[in-house]
Amino acid sequence: MVEEAKLDSKLKPMPNDNLLFGERALSAGAAAFISAVIVNPLDVVKTRLQAQAAGVPYQGSCRLGCFEANNSTVVNDIRSNSSPGVCRITGSASVCTESHYKGTFDVFYKIIRQEGFSRLWRGTNASLALAVPTVGIYMPCYDYFRNIMEEFTAEKSPTLTPYVPLVSGTIARSLACISCYPVELARTRMQAFKGTRRDVKLPGVWKTLVDVINPVKGSNNGQNYRMLWSGLGAQLARDVPFSAICWSILEPTRRSILSLMGEKPTAGCIIGANFTAGFVAGAVAAAATCPLDVAKTRRQIEKNADRAMTMTTRQTLAEIWRDGGMRGMFSGAGARVGRAGPSVAIVVSFYEVVKYGLHNFHQQ
Repeated sequence: MVEEAKLDSKLKPMPNDNLLFGERALSAGAAAFISAVIVNPLDVVKTRLQAQAAGVPYQGSCRLGCFEANNSTVVNDIRSNSSPGVCRITGSASVCTESHYKGTFDVFYKIIRQEGFSRLWRGTNASLALAVPTVGIYMPCYDYFRNIMEEFTAEKSPTLTPYVPLVSGTIARSLACISCYPVELARTRMQAFKGTRRDVKLPGVWKTLVDVINPVKGSNNGQNYRMLWSGLGAQLARDVPFSAICWSILEPTRRSILSLMGEKPTAGCIIGANFTAGFVAGAVAAAATCPLDVAKTRRQIEKNADRAMTMTTRQTLAEIWRDGGMRGMFSGAGARVGRAGPSVAIVVSFYEVVKYGLHNFHQQ
């Protein structure tokens, strides 16, 4: 009987059936807000490394104006009014050592020195505009699908119950991703391209999206609105496996930890169990899906409208492998893992402890 009770406690989630969808969404949105602000610098670093691998020209100390990816070319200095300088690019690698990022810490150093400390939070407004509604949809939908599926499999096919977190996370993430994709596109572009001067205000979310639709000033083609969804396939190809891997690790891990803490764990125990499980699950899932994240970034920063609409994830991955091999496939991996672990841990632990508090409030 004792063993059965322990097994049952590992299978059952924390009781929260009395919470409304709006309460769950509010809890998730608040968790996403905190996480987005804390980990945004790592997101910027990761995107810069991946954009560099894709051959994005940076207008800064290297003073690049235009470029031809995969071709050796000389580009003129368009930033300075003094005598033009030149910088040779071979493939996607620049010989300008001043703007070439060598790793995660080098990106931090050069962004702070060349652009200012505040640029580490470049795209935070887009991150918040993305994270709050996305997580607000994602987490409550995950709870909803998980509870329904676990109830069904427990009665009809208990052997399928361990796979419920994987399926629930996949469905919930797909819904959230499709709903909020244009803001994700704007955020990636805002983080990828480097500013020329510290005192110049860079485009915000709305201006970035307008530039996506109308890359040439004065053009107004209705077909261009499709550009807001360019790279969605790569986004889903990254987020769906990430979510599946993450929840497959997170759910059983946190339930195992909570089962060791008795039938009525405290708020501190809930935070600890969820933070630990979320950190491990987020880091593992981020490392496993890094090549898909590189492909997603490369597709989202593509400024050639025709190419952006015809690129596929498979073609992009093949291009990344051809240009950079295994190193190119995992460019920005350190920053991505360093961001995903704390991000998932913060979101899940905050979300669950707020649900716990609301559940106890309703019980009174």
